[in-house]
Amino acid sequence: MASNFRSYIWDPVLILCQIVLMQCIYYSFLGLWLAGVDSLVRSSRSLNQIFSYEVLGFATVQGRLSMMAFILNSLTCALGLWFFIRRGKQCLDFTITVHFFHMIGCWIYNSHLPSALSWWLVNVACIALMAVIGEYLCMRTELRAIPVNTGPKSNL
Repeated sequence: MASNFRSYIWDPVLILCQIVLMQCIYYSFLGLWLAGVDSLVRSSRSLNQIFSYEVLGFATVQGRLSMMAFILNSLTCALGLWFFIRRGKQCLDFTITVHFFHMIGCWIYNSHLPSALSWWLVNVACIALMAVIGEYLCMRTELRAIPVNTGPKSNL
């Protein structure tokens, strides 16, 4: 007799919906974080801040604040993993998928792969933060004690 504990049924529709949901979380909260950064610096908003790799840099205040927005976004997306994915084993998979699609978007937007070292460093740091924090939160929830009622089930 096979055990049903933690059984996982492969559901491609669920997985695709979760991927789309995580992409929506990634870009909507990145937009909010960048809007907050733009209000601090009083700069104009554009898609360059999300997709252009030249914006992320250590030389300018705008570049450092944009990096901060990307890092804060990885923390927000880790919460998204916790709320919507809920499986520690899948956190790294969804994190890599979100950032892979972001890299494809940057590649299409710029017509070539990102070549700036700062872009790669920020994205690797974001991948690490999002995966580790998301997995920590999911594992903490998965390992929560299951209450067991030791009292009698019925009075016979």
